[in-house]
Amino acid sequence: MRPNSFCFSGCLRFITLLAMKVVLMHDWLTGFRGGERVLEVFCELFPDAPLYTLIHAKGSVPKSIEDREIVTSFLNDIPGIHKHYRKFLPLFPTAAESLKILHQADLLLSSSHCVIKGVKKPIGSRHVSYIHSPMRYLYDQFDNYFGEGSPWYQRAGMKVFRNYLTNWDIDSNKNVDVPIANSAFVRERIKKFYGIDSGVIHPFVDLDDFREIQENPVEKEDYYLMVTAFAPNKKVDLAIKAFNKLGKTLKIIGSGQQVSELRQMASDNIHFLGNLDRSDVINNFARARAFIFPGVEDFGITPLESMASGTPVIAYKIGGVLETLNDEVAQFFDEPSEEQLIRAILDFEKKPIPREKLLLRAEEFSKDHFKKNILECIEKALN
Repeated sequence: MRPNSFCFSGCLRFITLLAMKVVLMHDWLTGFRGGERVLEVFCELFPDAPLYTLIHAKGSVPKSIEDREIVTSFLNDIPGIHKHYRKFLPLFPTAAESLKILHQADLLLSSSHCVIKGVKKPIGSRHVSYIHSPMRYLYDQFDNYFGEGSPWYQRAGMKVFRNYLTNWDIDSNKNVDVPIANSAFVRERIKKFYGIDSGVIHPFVDLDDFREIQENPVEKEDYYLMVTAFAPNKKVDLAIKAFNKLGKTLKIIGSGQQVSELRQMASDNIHFLGNLDRSDVINNFARARAFIFPGVEDFGITPLESMASGTPVIAYKIGGVLETLNDEVAQFFDEPSEEQLIRAILDFEKKPIPREKLLLRAEEFSKDHFKKNILECIEKALN
């Protein structure tokens, strides 16, 4: 199994990787977001590696991921599962345990934010797990997902299954030899909830996607932008309430389970664009006055994409964004309230942020840098 060639110093150190038998793992393949971008890099490094996952909606991810043998769990055979998989959360541990690694494997390399790290490893293999987050909906954000605003049957179900899922999740770490957190913020959450330490390798922004817009800047337009899934932790509702009061234009790219209620609360100055292709997303990034980021994120790739497009970020000052943003490239607000967000927007409009600082900051999180760090980690794990 040969990693794709790319330039970095000291590549001879990785000569032992050339003969490795690698198996990749990812929780589910139903869309292409930050976690899938990390998986795509794993696929680039190991193009012949089979991929094990709970669920695979064909065509939902790029060919770079799908052009390989993909092994799914029994969940994939349930009618309607690709749209309603979140409702089957209590079955996820059983589905992960049902996945038996049938391929020879020196290395299991997982991209995990749910249960895939709990797949039992073959004898003699090593498991390096890139952990995007301990399951948010079991730990510190349980009330955001299953509080009073969620359907009664979901609240009742999680009261029954929460302890089981939490105990299984903690126990599943015995299958991992080398945990890697995607940020120091996640590393602290891993310590808190799992009682284990981990390394940290930050994700990346695919800078090649932004070279054309960097070399040929476009005119800014009078709107603000969000690019997000419509999930409780993203706090899209907070942004909508603030922009309802401001009356300024907010464009929102994305979709998710909260789409209906968010549309209902939005005024006419808020535009829902749905899911757009990559070039349209980048064009919207580049033309926006600023990118709105009101949620608590474990890392946050979209703020990096915004900076790579030459667009500043207005962000809630907490979580993983503090590892990518600073006062030179972002306008922060300290409390998750409409008033604080509105004040941050008005302060931002008084103090423009130079484009050059944004581009330089984004360069620090390149894909090649990420690949180098991952391969160094794998080499240490095998040794």
